Parts: sequence; C-alpha cells; structure tokens
Amino acid sequence: MKLIKKSVIAAVMALGLAGCNTTQVTRIGADEVVDLSGAWNDTDSQLVAREMINDSLSRPWITNFMARRGKTPAVIVGTVRNLSHEHINVRTFVAELERELINSGRVEFVASRTDRNEVREERMDQDLHASEDSRNAAGQERGADFMLQGQINTIFDVNDNKQVRYCQVDLTMVSMADNRKVWIGHKKIKKLVKNGKFRY
Repeated sequence: MKLIKKSVIAAVMALGLAGCNTTQVTRIGADEVVDLSGAWNDTDSQLVAREMINDSLSRPWITNFMARRGKTPAVIVGTVRNLSHEHINVRTFVAELERELINSGRVEFVASRTDRNEVREERMDQDLHASEDSRNAAGQERGADFMLQGQINTIFDVNDNKQVRYCQVDLTMVSMADNRKVWIGHKKIKKLVKNGKFRY
C-alpha cells in the first residue's frame, strides 16, 4: 500500500514539473512584424535591403555606365561588416541585398567568391568528364563592374528601464575599374524599448 502511495505521489510530482516547463508555440505569418527585444531582426533586414537597393538603383550611376559602356552593369556584393553592439547575422542581410539586386532586373549579378570557387570546380570536372557539346569552357566568366560594400553601426542610450536603440546601415557602390564611389547610401532605424532589465 505504501509503495502504491509513493508511486502516485511521484507521478503527480512529475506531471506538475512537466506542466511548469511547457513550451507554447504559435505559428505566425513569415511577413508579420514581431519585435520582442528591440534588437535587429528579420524585418529590419528585409526593409533596409529593399529601401537601400531601391535608392541605389534610382541614381545616375547606372544610366551613366550604360551610356558610356553600352551594356548593363554587373554588380557583386562584397563585405558588409557588423560594427554594432549586437549579434547580427550579416549573411542573411547580404542575401537580402543580393535578392533585391537580382530581382530588380536593372543590373546583372555576379556570384560571390565562395560561389565562384564551387562553380569553377564543377567546370574543371566538366572539362574532364562532360561531352564537348555540353562542356562550359573556362575563361568566360562575367567580371563585376561594381562592388557593394558596407557596415552596420549601433548606438544605445539607456536610462532606468528605457532604452533607445539607434542603428545605421551605410552602403557604398564602388567602381571596380577605378575605385570611384558612385553611390553612398545610409538607412537609420531608431527604436524605443521599455523593459525591467537591460543587457548589453
């Protein structure tokens, strides 16, 4: 009898502990804006990339290049440095920049160094194993005419349980031929966050 009572008590305690550690998950739309901490998030990444690329593509450097060279400019995204206080997934932001550039139809887009190396390895393999009519020869790559570079910076201002999080993204389009900066853009994000306790 005592053994049964102990088993029942143990089972009730286990259920009680399990109830305390329950995780609740709610599915939301991928395009829904959710700000939990005030930190850089997916919405910031998408909006900043869209607005900055739209601004870049509306400037004279494209039409000037086409008038001078008679072709659509080819662009590559270089390094975007995270100089902020936050952990920001820069690769996701770069992917957003690439997507906006490619889908604009205004420029041609050149693959990154990592992507090019993989393609070159495949091309070498084709040179050995693919039929002559399906083989892609080396030395036919499109070189980039412009490189997009940038950095992300933040400033935090804290007083008691309030914090202003200021983020600025600076991007520069550089001519590969002569290192001229043909476009400079920046986007600012400012958030007021109220919380009981802040961590840096």
